Amino acid sequence: MIPSSSSPSPSPSPSSSTSSSLSLSLCLSDTMLSFILILCKMKSHRAYIPLFVVTALICTCALMVLLFTEKVTSLSSFSIFRLISCANRDALPKYRIGSGEYRPEIDDDRFEFDPEECNDTARGKWVFNASLRPLYSDRSCAYLEKQVTCKRNGRPDSDYLHWEWQADDCYLPKFKPEVALKKLRGKRLMFVGDSIQRGQWMSFVCMVQSIIPKDQKFLSRSPSRSHLIFRAKEYNTTIEFYWAPFLVESNTDQHIISDPNKRILRIDSISKHAKIWKGVDLLVFNSYIWWMSGPLINSLWGSFANGEEGYEGLDRMTAYRLALKTWANWIDSAIDPNRTRLFFTTLSPTHIKSEDWGNKNGIKCYNETKPAMKVTRSWVDRMPDVVSSIVKKMRVPVTFINITQLSEYRVDGHVSVYGESRGKIVSEHEKWRIMSRTRDVRKSAQHTHRHLHHVAKLMEAKIRPLVNLWGRKQDQACLSTKRAI
Repeated sequence: MIPSSSSPSPSPSPSSSTSSSLSLSLCLSDTMLSFILILCKMKSHRAYIPLFVVTALICTCALMVLLFTEKVTSLSSFSIFRLISCANRDALPKYRIGSGEYRPEIDDDRFEFDPEECNDTARGKWVFNASLRPLYSDRSCAYLEKQVTCKRNGRPDSDYLHWEWQADDCYLPKFKPEVALKKLRGKRLMFVGDSIQRGQWMSFVCMVQSIIPKDQKFLSRSPSRSHLIFRAKEYNTTIEFYWAPFLVESNTDQHIISDPNKRILRIDSISKHAKIWKGVDLLVFNSYIWWMSGPLINSLWGSFANGEEGYEGLDRMTAYRLALKTWANWIDSAIDPNRTRLFFTTLSPTHIKSEDWGNKNGIKCYNETKPAMKVTRSWVDRMPDVVSSIVKKMRVPVTFINITQLSEYRVDGHVSVYGESRGKIVSEHEKWRIMSRTRDVRKSAQHTHRHLHHVAKLMEAKIRPLVNLWGRKQDQACLSTKRAI
């Protein structure tokens, strides 16, 4: 008899692939032997075998072989039925959006994330998940700057930590620190840009550092603090940040100049920064916010060694294009695309006008506690088009990381007033001292006001007689003049 295939066989693990292959061989041998016996019996009785019966038997056997083979080779990248996490979401288990019910994690190795199939992760929506456990917090990660530790700085709500991005057409895999570090083994990853990029660096470091023993991780800083290096010793990898807000050189690279009118850019020079980028395996660039400081950019050609005189104010778009061309020329001339992979992060929304997301009475992003459902852009910026037009002409390929759309909804994600200087937590003793100091200042102001009022009264009392006397003398002079006439 042909062996029955009605009872399903368990999916083999990678460690049992040899025994599974042996079982498959035995199964096929038994199956083929059964077919041979059946055909021999029918031939011995001179029975007629219809062609469609033979065809059906052969097809059935081939299908069984194919399906069984797929179970053994499901971990192989050459599997023709390979399952990926970017399959149609309708084929995966459903869960109620916004209910706090967490979708099952797809940890089966047969579900492999394929970026080629899931290449538009920027289209989707934020879904609230009460059971979502953040990978880190401002209390569990020591690598966060005080400016971005919102909870420690007094932010009262915490729902903003429980939203996850759900792409329209596929499920994104769960971030696993050990997988990320294994992929980075022996490599250098560097984030280059402004404060937005520094935040990305801090976030990535915090996501992976929890699984690294204390004696295996180190943070070093350059004397100017423009270059931050996190080292994972066991993996021989570094995760770095390099401060270059304009990408090209400027007089605000070392000591930040808050007044945009005093900032000067060397629009055609990048070598001081670029020498740090050499030899890096993964480079992630961004540059946007610091360019939004005014319609004109003070631009200089040549070296700062010759002084800061001779600059001219260029239209922001013109200066941006020239600076990116300088960056692109260096990339094409100095980067080996077989060694280094490049990324460019798109612009991050500023959320300045609260009416853009329907909150007409709001003050920017203050007191926003959940993502906006819909955002209308009140601004039209051509800067992303400038980046795209230049990257298209580059020899070295650059991959865009589109954070604009998914960030636009997160009006609740800004530090707002809960930065280091504005939302600082104070103890009860400090509160009492501040209140006492406030009362003292108020009393002092009241005393000063009363004193000034008293002085004004005294001055008025002394000046009024003089004014009256001067008025009488003027009247007498006028009267004498009239009489003379």
